[in-house]
Amino acid sequence: RHPTVMSLIWLMLLMSGKILPEKPKRSALNQLTRTLLRNYDHGVRPVHNWTSPTTVYIDLILQSILDVDGKTQSITTSIWYRQIWTDEFLVWDPEEFDGITEISLSSDAIWIPDVIVSEFVDEGKSPPIPYVYVNSSGSVKNYRPIQAVLACNLEMYAFPFDKQNCTLTFRSWLHSVKEIDLALWRNADTIANDKREFMNNGEWELLSIPSHYWQYHQGDTDYAHIQFNVLIRRRPLLYVVGLLIPSIFLMLVDVCSFYLPLNSGTRITFKISILLGYTVFRVNLMDELPATAVKTPLIGVFFVVCMALLMLSLAKSILVVKLSHHSEKEVKQMSLSACLLDKYGSVGRYELDPLQEDLVSLNEAQYAPCRLEWLLRELVSLRLTLYQDESEDSAQAEWLALCSKVDRFLFRVYLLVLGLYACTLLLLWTSWSFA
Repeated sequence: RHPTVMSLIWLMLLMSGKILPEKPKRSALNQLTRTLLRNYDHGVRPVHNWTSPTTVYIDLILQSILDVDGKTQSITTSIWYRQIWTDEFLVWDPEEFDGITEISLSSDAIWIPDVIVSEFVDEGKSPPIPYVYVNSSGSVKNYRPIQAVLACNLEMYAFPFDKQNCTLTFRSWLHSVKEIDLALWRNADTIANDKREFMNNGEWELLSIPSHYWQYHQGDTDYAHIQFNVLIRRRPLLYVVGLLIPSIFLMLVDVCSFYLPLNSGTRITFKISILLGYTVFRVNLMDELPATAVKTPLIGVFFVVCMALLMLSLAKSILVVKLSHHSEKEVKQMSLSACLLDKYGSVGRYELDPLQEDLVSLNEAQYAPCRLEWLLRELVSLRLTLYQDESEDSAQAEWLALCSKVDRFLFRVYLLVLGLYACTLLLLWTSWSFA
């Protein structure tokens, strides 16, 4: 009976209104968020006077250069991007809401300016940031990291001593300058020299990020633009060690091969081995060279000309070795003394050399004894054979000396061409590097 009486008393007190359950009290942050967004329309530009423009302040910090693709003329960057503007509908008194001066709101719940980058090709793998910060004065801060793939006019001719100038142009897609104006959040010099967040240990070196504001006139309307120029320079050490120095070494070895003996067959074999080694070297390093569809990089011209010089060196050696290995008849016909004797030796009547005159006189001596005649003929024949061998050796030596002179002349011409080519490349790369 006692529990029943207590239940009845409790029910009567509830019905009389003396005991009521307390409702949970909402937090100040919840109340502030509900108050701000109760009648908020995120499709309307947040100004009380529609004729006054909304100024969007832009800031940019470059974090890293992820990829530079000369074939597609694009560059992949990682940047920290900040937008700041004033929303006149998101203003409150901090004293009314427990001293709250700043809150985070969903970016889908408030008005966001339609400021884009004109050079965007792909937004990449950017992490989604669904919130913005708003303070009590109505200032909205939209901070986000962006991995952006940008279209860029890449100049690869001076690779690997090239510099690139890629732009990021921020503009409103629809609103004119009378509705949305743009401005820099920080000083232009401060932005240009800000390298504290850039990852400076990679292939690319950040030079500066100059920026400027300008307006584009289209029709009867002006549109605000802010352009950031990302100036970067490639570090060439990796490509110099991996590409240029091995090629230079192979060219020096080819030059040294000219000191091999002319009449040996090792020179041709050695030069062919160098040419094959250079071909294999080029094929293995094709992926290291930038791919462009319009203009061949200077380093590509360097490799082609180096291979052409190696082939020219091989052809020159083949020519000289071929000249030095003619037959005896060809040597006699092409020797200088034989040509002179053939041209000037028969004037008037045919003149015999002393040996032939001895044979004639010997044949005419009919009165000599037979044995003495045979002995004299053998001696004269032996003398004639020795004289002919001596003449052939002299002609061969004379021809080899002439081939050596031709070889030295062509070698000097080859060194001259090689030196002019090296100086031209050095001047071109130096001018591009220090431009």
